[in-house]
Amino acid sequence: MNAMPVLLQRARTVFRSGKNAKFPYFAKAALRACVPPALFRARREALLASIATRPDRDEIEARAAYCCRLDPATPAPLPPGAPRLRDQRFPWKGHVYYFDTREFLRYFPADLRWLHIPGDVTEVPPAPAIVKSRPIGADNANAVLLNLNKVRHFVFVRDRLRFEEKRPCAVFRGKVRGKPKRIALFDRHFGHPLLDMGDTSSRPVRPEWAAPKLTLADQLRFRYVLAVEGNDVASNLKWILSSNSLAVMPRPQFETWFQEGLLEPGCHYVEIRPDYEDLPEKLAWYDAHPAAAAAILQQAHAWVARFRDPARERLVALRVLDRYFRATGQR
Repeated sequence: MNAMPVLLQRARTVFRSGKNAKFPYFAKAALRACVPPALFRARREALLASIATRPDRDEIEARAAYCCRLDPATPAPLPPGAPRLRDQRFPWKGHVYYFDTREFLRYFPADLRWLHIPGDVTEVPPAPAIVKSRPIGADNANAVLLNLNKVRHFVFVRDRLRFEEKRPCAVFRGKVRGKPKRIALFDRHFGHPLLDMGDTSSRPVRPEWAAPKLTLADQLRFRYVLAVEGNDVASNLKWILSSNSLAVMPRPQFETWFQEGLLEPGCHYVEIRPDYEDLPEKLAWYDAHPAAAAAILQQAHAWVARFRDPARERLVALRVLDRYFRATGQR
């Protein structure tokens, strides 16, 4: 069998879906692995020092301090036996977490110690650890955020449709089984004329909820896209805020590198009640007030722009790790 048509078909599917293609991601990771870590360690201090001369230095420092709330002035040592950076090994599962942490850990000495919890983290760890997600709150300092599993979560789009050209209703596609917040949404509003909702789980909670997946392009034909948390954050929130559709959601309970805890309701997204009772009312209100919708879109796009500069993203990540190692009593 000729594999080329199959590969081309998969490439077309990824392109139409609008999601990040994994092959370029893994190719870049493989190329980085070919560079001796000593070359990156030699550049660390110069890169960190360069923050002070950048016009966005306050933004970098503020983001790093938010992602790593540990205080370097009062170190919190790691528990005995915490692994060293040199002990990190390529895993058979969760390799995107390996690649995303390794991208920046290689800038630091291999004898430093760290803790890392991969996957969807919904509780604050008992000791300082690097995580992808954490609960929003003042007591989450032990959960130190890095941009992990970004090939799946950090997706931005180029939306050519204006808000006024889109369908005046809201869309949701995603897995519902095992996700109480999404089940509550479907229980209350499934079948409402202003909502196009579908459960893409392999075993839908209810047969009538089942629906095929929609590409990002398909979903961008709607004026409103529901961002409902599943295991942790709503993974579609990033691309919604980069589009000309409004994100509609209750106030988030979890956050990632995207700093969802700093998003302001009515400024960056349309806030609805946790029980979803006011959802149809909010959709009708923004349809009748296009200027208010345009203001939210402008602020949402400005928020996304903060995460689109690769050079700045690298400096923020290095500063986060620098704070982490100093705050755990390591130099």
